[in-house]
Order: sequence, then structure tokens, then C-alpha cells
Amino acid sequence: MGRWKDERRFGPGPYVLGLERLHGGDKFPFSVPAVANIEQLSLGEPVTLLAGENGTGKSTILEAIAAAIGFAQHGGELSRLGELPAVPRNVLDDQHTPLLAPVLSATKPRNGYFLRAESFFNVAEFVDSGDRFAPDLSLYGDVPLHAQSHGESFLALAANRFGGDGLYLLDEPEAALSVTGALALLAIVTRAANSGAQFVIATHSPVLLAAPGAQIYELDEEGINSAVYDDLEGVRQMRGFLDAPDRYLRQIMIDSEAGDG
Repeated sequence: MGRWKDERRFGPGPYVLGLERLHGGDKFPFSVPAVANIEQLSLGEPVTLLAGENGTGKSTILEAIAAAIGFAQHGGELSRLGELPAVPRNVLDDQHTPLLAPVLSATKPRNGYFLRAESFFNVAEFVDSGDRFAPDLSLYGDVPLHAQSHGESFLALAANRFGGDGLYLLDEPEAALSVTGALALLAIVTRAANSGAQFVIATHSPVLLAAPGAQIYELDEEGINSAVYDDLEGVRQMRGFLDAPDRYLRQIMIDSEAGDG
């Protein structure tokens, strides 16, 4: 695949302002309402958060952003910094038909990472392998990632790789983290964002959704909606559960028995 040289200067973000469709159609991924309305998604803030139920398109959108920018489908470091695909492609399309193009700002990142919880094992294995193409382990804290717990390796990656002048796409990073770990990640993200980094994070975590100053979008069957923290469905449900877990459990059991009937 041909590539074009990105002549933008290095500097603080934001680096990607949004995505635009290259043609119409309603096949997958555009059968997902949020993806069909992708141009409503503004990525101009240092931290953009994608909230919503499973199946509403959070990971699909994050994968589309990663593909348009040039990250590997399984995640990992942004290779060949300063270059983008000549024709941005959506990895979700089997025919590699050009579907989406990134709307870029005047600056480009020095670093970048696409963190996918579901494929992090393979990324960690590559980092630990010592392969001549693998990044140096010193960039991850000098401790093999597989010698740590899943959550510890996530935080080691974040603490050592997330910094200013970087573009970071995180897909449900809370999957490997305790509440304490999620708080530690939130602190890392906040510091990096304040230093010029850009983050786009798909998450269910009420902890990560509380990122200071973040632009929050809630995805649903209608598409993409700008939201505030206190009004998020996941936040309201979590607060309700913590206030009265027994009541929530009773209701869940009633709903379950009604569904079985």
C-alpha cells in the first residue's frame, strides 16, 4: 500500500479532529447508528470519552479511528510516525474499501498507542520477545509485561508510554483494572492530557468517565449524543446499585424469572 508523507509539524495535540465518510451506504459498519453518524463526533478536546451499552458502536468507532490513522488492527505502537495510509482504510471492511478519512489538525504526534484489552496479551508477548522489531523493554519499565499481572502490565504500559505529544486510543482499558488501578490510570491520562497528549477512550468505567474536562459522548440506538457525567446511564445505575444493592439484586432476579417464563 502506498503511503504519503505527513508534512505537519510535531507538537501538542489534538491531532485528529474527527472522521468523515468517503462514500455513502448502509452496510456494516454504517449499519451501526453511531458509525452512520460519525461526522457528529468531534475529537478536538484532549480527552474524548465514548460511553454507552454494549453493541452501540464504541469499539467499532475506536477501531475505525485507529485504522484511519494507521495503527495495527491488534493494537500497539503507532509505527512510521509522520506517515499515514495514502488512502485511509477501515479494517472492518473485508474488501478494504476506503470508507473513512481522518480530519487532521496542524500538528502530528511523536508517540502513539492503540490499547485493546482483548488483544493486549499478543502485544505484551511481542514486547517481551526481544524481536529486533519489538520496542525496547526499557520503554515499558524494564520489567517483562508477562512477568506482571494483567492490570500491572496495563499500568506499566500507561506510566511509561503515555506522555505529552502523543495520540492514545484506549478500548475499555478498565477490563484489567481494579478500582484503584482505574484511579491510577485516570491520573496518568490526566497528566498526559495536560501536557499536550490526545486521548480517545471507549469505556464503561465511572472512574475513567470522570476525567476532568473531557468531552463525553453517549452512544445509543439513535446514534451519538453529547452528554455530561451525572446524566450517563451507566453512572446513574452504578450509583443506584451502590446505594441499594439488595433492591437492585431483587429486581434483577424478578426480571430474569419473567424472561425465563
